[in-house]
Amino acid sequence: MSPDAPRTAPRPAHPAADEVRRRLEHARTTRLAQLKALDETGSSSGDHLLSHQKDAIKRILAEIDAAFARVHDGTYGICLGCSKPVPPERLEILPHTRHCVACQHRAA
Repeated sequence: MSPDAPRTAPRPAHPAADEVRRRLEHARTTRLAQLKALDETGSSSGDHLLSHQKDAIKRILAEIDAAFARVHDGTYGICLGCSKPVPPERLEILPHTRHCVACQHRAA
């Protein structure tokens, strides 16, 4: 490499990625608080509704973790169904979503 060639500095974190991480962290914190509240209700172990609520929250936590991985590998915001960008409005509401609305309907 020539001494006159420009050196590439480490790329700073993209501001949008920081915002995405903040939203995902907020979603994670909220779901963990919900899970803790359900655990503290002291309901009987036979309460199927409570069990379903806990399972749903745990699934969302797994989706949030998967979204963090997509941010890290650069695929966040790309629909896993059609490979097109997920609209920013959808990501704002559901930062952990993996699909655009059309593909989500097909997957359901």
